[in-house]
Amino acid sequence: MKGKRLLVLLSLVAIAALAAGLAAGVGSAGESRANPTGKSYKIFFLPKFIGIGVFTENGKGGKEAGKELGDTVVYNGPTEPVGAKQVPFIESAVRQGFDAIVISAPDANAVAPALLRARARGVKVVSYDGDVRPDAREIFVSPPLASDIGAFQVEWLGSQIGYKGEFAILSATPTAANQNTWIKWMKVALKKPKYRNMKLVKIAYGNDKPVDSARETQALLQAYPNLKGIIAPTTVGISAAAQVLSQEGACGKVALTGLGLPNEMRKFVKKGCARKFGLWNERDFGYLAVYVAHHVLDGTITGKIGETFKAGRLGTRQVVNCAGVKPCVVLGKPLVFTPQNIDKFNF
Repeated sequence: MKGKRLLVLLSLVAIAALAAGLAAGVGSAGESRANPTGKSYKIFFLPKFIGIGVFTENGKGGKEAGKELGDTVVYNGPTEPVGAKQVPFIESAVRQGFDAIVISAPDANAVAPALLRARARGVKVVSYDGDVRPDAREIFVSPPLASDIGAFQVEWLGSQIGYKGEFAILSATPTAANQNTWIKWMKVALKKPKYRNMKLVKIAYGNDKPVDSARETQALLQAYPNLKGIIAPTTVGISAAAQVLSQEGACGKVALTGLGLPNEMRKFVKKGCARKFGLWNERDFGYLAVYVAHHVLDGTITGKIGETFKAGRLGTRQVVNCAGVKPCVVLGKPLVFTPQNIDKFNF
């Protein structure tokens, strides 16, 4: 009798073990779809600086991707958009044994020596948002194509001011590669006959700081009494400019567009201080950057134009030539926010 009870007990244990094994097998199969090699990596996510919504969203997306892939993603950076202040974070990531660094740089050259040293130690470097020197990274993850971003912002402003009048650009830092590239493409767009009556009078720099950006906006309003519009291709700049226009009673008199977060701009849109501006899904941006880093590490991405890879919920993506910037992976088309649709977005 005791022998029978022991046999039943052993059978139950075996069944439980089999069930656990099947469950583990299901989990492994699920993981294999996102991470075919099963390898886990340590990825350091380094934005231009921390403490603002756009980069916080990037970090959330990066961590979401890391969770899906089984990677460890650590998000940190300086509190100011200064390339030299990113260097200690790069060096720390190397010392701590991170496999890859995902970086958005406010100064492409300032971080290059540290990134080259990291690469010499076997660390893979993926730039996103603000590119670094091409020899200091494996691949660049781009928002919408730079040419599109520049052209769209000129059109967003032109459509608000009747395609004529003086306007200014309120940028971030003078050394920000992404800002300078977008501005270059704005100037290309302005050569089209459609914009011949629009005049760029000044490019101001708010250093991606609210106080500096507000001060520069006030200076533009004083220096150019006939100013019809401002393009701010920076989330910090556009929200600071909107605040100034609101305080100065200039909403509707001076049109404002650029790149901004809907949650930060919603109240200004409803006040009529910004009738049309754009951006992209910043959480998706960070998510894609980490997927690219993972696939660079596992060898799926070598940098060859035409390579494809799976990017989780964003589907299949391709390595391309982004208007001369290569190798590159593009996030997608920009979102456009207006009074009619602003409440549909929450980021």
